[in-house]
Order: sequence, then structure tokens, then C-alpha cells
Amino acid sequence: MRTVAGGVPAQSAAALIEEQDVVDLAAALVRLRTVVEPGTATVEGPAADLLAERMRSYGWEVTVTEVAPGRVNVVGIVTGDGPGRTLMFEGHTDVVTEGDAADWSFDPYAGDVVDGMLRGRGSADMKAGVAAMVCAARAVEQRGFTGRIIVGALADEEGMMLGAKAFAASPIARSGIDGVIVCEPEAGEICTTAKGALRVRIRFTGVMAHGAMPQIGRNPIPAVGSLLIGLGELQTQIGLAAGTHPELGDFSLTPTVLAAGSAPQQNVIPADADVYLDVRTIPATPHPGLKHLIERLAANVAAEHQLAVDVHIIDDRPPVETPRDTAVVTALAAAHRTVTGAEPVFGGVPGSTDGTILTRDAGLATVVYGPGGKWIAHQVDEVCAVEDIVTAARVYATAAEAFLGGAS
Repeated sequence: MRTVAGGVPAQSAAALIEEQDVVDLAAALVRLRTVVEPGTATVEGPAADLLAERMRSYGWEVTVTEVAPGRVNVVGIVTGDGPGRTLMFEGHTDVVTEGDAADWSFDPYAGDVVDGMLRGRGSADMKAGVAAMVCAARAVEQRGFTGRIIVGALADEEGMMLGAKAFAASPIARSGIDGVIVCEPEAGEICTTAKGALRVRIRFTGVMAHGAMPQIGRNPIPAVGSLLIGLGELQTQIGLAAGTHPELGDFSLTPTVLAAGSAPQQNVIPADADVYLDVRTIPATPHPGLKHLIERLAANVAAEHQLAVDVHIIDDRPPVETPRDTAVVTALAAAHRTVTGAEPVFGGVPGSTDGTILTRDAGLATVVYGPGGKWIAHQVDEVCAVEDIVTAARVYATAAEAFLGGAS
């Protein structure tokens, strides 16, 4: 059988993927600064417009939905030559801030290629993956297939995952999607597992008073100290009981934000104090019991300090475990072998992805696989290897053909 670069058969969809086309689309997306910032009227809009125009140029059915002010989902539907399975490719178009541009050794939104690396914020997380999935879907369409491909470029993955939540509640998500490939950067690992996340705010409320007359007030700040000690002990206890997951590692319970009073002033005892937690879970740490332990600890600390307490669950994202024999996983693993000539490495996502929401809210089978270093996301000097972007696009196309079947 004659093959092309990457070892893919010459008559396959993967062989139709042009390196320059994939890289040009990824670079164009990187040059768009789709960062959430206070006062920003639109975030994903420029990237959404670019992708919607590209999808419409292919003749796809395109839906553009504003899921919140300035936050835009773009979903393209590619219909095959007959009935069959439905495969979804999913990615997000928002990126985290670049921080201080002076810390970068190049323009954070360069969107150029130097020494084989696409450079700029979002190059790995995850505009390379978005470009690869769009080009892969187009290649499969050109070769012919049965069933449907849904290409979702969703909003707000870096925040509250509003785009994934809106999509999961949409008629398209309920129309019979048989598998989802989430195109996040995982260094070529096939990630069938992902950590869960609890975002928690604990608020202690006392009585405001003058700093010179503490006996008149009830100060919530000392309670924060007691809580932090208790949370550290709780993390140790839960971690020992849960053990280490072979792909996801350890459970963690991390205080990330401390705040006291709405307008802090040095000579005023505040009425309230907040502690925010970022809790990362594994399957051995079920969320209902974990939430109960946090609530009980907070209640005990509040009682000790004669305070009121409120424990608010901001978001609850359970761990994901997709069996390796699920059809979308086996198709992806076979595609990885075909394109790369190597056995796939199975891994876990250290955070959560939109796939977490698609599994939780819509019951979809998800697997995460994409170009870019697994640990480079959110760092300065973010880059993604061009070779990895093209390989991912070819793997996606090959997986789609295996999952959906060729044209009859």
C-alpha cells in the first residue's frame, strides 16, 4: 500500500491534509487575542468569526451562539453520504492572559513559526488543536464518509465552561453523538481519564468593629488560620485513604484566594472573610462525601470562633473515566498507530476539560488527545511544534474514518 508522509495510506483522508493549511489556520487563530479581561466586550468573537467563515466556505451547516455576552460558540455540522455514527471534535477558542508581555522572549501573539515551532499564547492551549480538528473534518468530508461530524469550537473553557454547558444543553448534543475527541494539548497521549474539580468558597461572618476595640466585634480572620490548618490535615487524610491514581496522580485541596472585608482597612475588623479552594479529585475521592467533610470542618471552625459560615460550591466537575474499549477510544488508538507507527501512550488529564462537562451534563463518551506539550499551557513563551499539529490532524482524520466508516 502506497503511503505519504507520516505513514498514512495515500488514499486516506489524512493524505489530503496539507501542512501549510493547518499551520496557517492555527497561526491566524493565535494572532487573535481572545483573552478574558475585565471590561472586555467580546472574547471569542474574532476567532469565532474566522472559524464560522471557514466552515461556511466548506458548505457546512454552521450555528453561532452567544452563550453569554461576548462569549461565542461556533458549531459546524458535516453530513456524510448516508446514515451512521456521529463523531464530535471539540476545542475552545478562549485563552488565558499572557501576563506581563515583558516576561516573554517574543510577541505573545506573534502567530509565527520559528525553528519548527508555532509561537504565541494559545498555540498549544489550544488553537493548534482547533485548527487540526477543522482541517481533519474537511479532509474526511472530501474523501467521503457515512454519518455525521460535529466540529465544536466552544467558549469559556478557561473559566466556568459556559460554552460546554450551553452546548451540552442544546438539541445538537441530544441528537445522538456517539463519541467526542477533545483536542486539548496532551503531548500525544490518549487521555481517557481526567481529574475532577470542586471550586469552593467558604465565608466566615462575624461583627465589624474598630481595630482598637476588638472585644466589641467578632473577627473572622483568626478562623481563616484555623481553617487552613484543618484543610491541610484533611488533604493529608484523604490523600492517604485514596492513594495515587496510576494516570491522574494524587488528590489535592488547594486554598487559592483569601479575602477579608469588601473594603479592607487596617484599623477595621472586617465583618467577613472568604477562603476559596481549588480541589482536584480522582475517582477514589467521590464528591458528595468530600463536600460533607469540607462543610463539617468549616462548621466546626465557625462554632469555635462564634461565627456564621456559608460553604458555597461554585462548580462541581466530577472525574472522568472512559473505558479504553469504548469505540471512540479504540478508533483513536488505531489511528495513532497508523499515523505515527508507535503504540499509543495512555494518560490522564491533570485538570478538567470541556469533555468533563460533556460527559457530566450530556452523558457523552469523551477522550482527550491533541498537539502541544502537556505542561506548557498557561506559561510564558508558549509554543507548539508544527510537526505535532500536522500529526494530530492526520490522526483525527484517520480516527474519524475508522469510527464512521468510508462512503458507501
